[in-house]
Amino acid sequence: MSYLITGGAGYIGSHVVRALRQAGERVVVLDDLTTGVAARIPDDVPLVVGSTLDRAVLDTAIAEHGVTDVVHLAAKKQVGESVEMPLLYYRENVHGLQTLLEAMAAGGVARLVFSSSAAVYGMPDVELVTEDTPCLPINPYGETKLVGEWMARAVGKAHGISTACLRYFNVAGAAAPELADTGVFNIVPMVFERLTAGAAPRIFGDDYDTPDGTCIRDYIHVADLAEAHVAAARKLAGPGPVRDLTLNIGRGEGVSVRELIRLIAEVTGYEGVTPEVTPRRPGDPARVVAAADRIGAELGWKARHDVRDMVTSAWAGWRHHHPEA
Repeated sequence: MSYLITGGAGYIGSHVVRALRQAGERVVVLDDLTTGVAARIPDDVPLVVGSTLDRAVLDTAIAEHGVTDVVHLAAKKQVGESVEMPLLYYRENVHGLQTLLEAMAAGGVARLVFSSSAAVYGMPDVELVTEDTPCLPINPYGETKLVGEWMARAVGKAHGISTACLRYFNVAGAAAPELADTGVFNIVPMVFERLTAGAAPRIFGDDYDTPDGTCIRDYIHVADLAEAHVAAARKLAGPGPVRDLTLNIGRGEGVSVRELIRLIAEVTGYEGVTPEVTPRRPGDPARVVAAADRIGAELGWKARHDVRDMVTSAWAGWRHHHPEA
């Protein structure tokens, strides 16, 4: 098999490339390098610089590299930005996937692993979010991921493409310092940035209906996430009819924002810093924690890393990319 990894030079994508290569698979990366970093890609992995919006580039990559499977991670993913620029998000995330699926169907590509998100659920008022929890996204980013799932399944059924839609919860950590997240959009690097700048980390609202008043989330180590992609790809390639999998990727354990900041302070040595409480951000649900039993039953996969592993490895990556820290 030969895997095309779209967005393979990104934070998550580079980990998926690493995991598939360690599993003995052939890989080619497609990335427009707007946020991806070419240096994350091993020298012996082909890199096609281009966009999923470019059908000619996709057709050529599929034909030249004998692509049999696609792992589609390339997407815009910032919630706030999606509210400000919804047309950009629909263009990149929805039309980009449409163009990719057209190329896959024309090129006879048999399987697709699609990077979805817990954002498809919106603000679920449940203890654990199962794959059957109603999908009611509350921002354009979540909408584009849900539309992407619909499109992938429909095209899969029409063209005999097996699909797996993986709904990520909150991703953190690094399998190696050089692969760490270089963006400052998620809570762990946001706290690192504040602490190393001598500023107090921010808590957006402490009056939620949770034990300590702060939001509760389910965190997954990016290395575990990458292994889930390998497991999903192997499942799709196994014997049996065309498959249509939809799976949460989480640990099934909630951690509050205050608990996470306390752990980050302990790991980094910035203990004693009092977080700054600011107003709630619009649309933040009080609690979003995955039910993670279905992925175990379907793929035999279970997360191996805890939150301390995530923070420790992310901090090593932060210091690698910010030697002054």
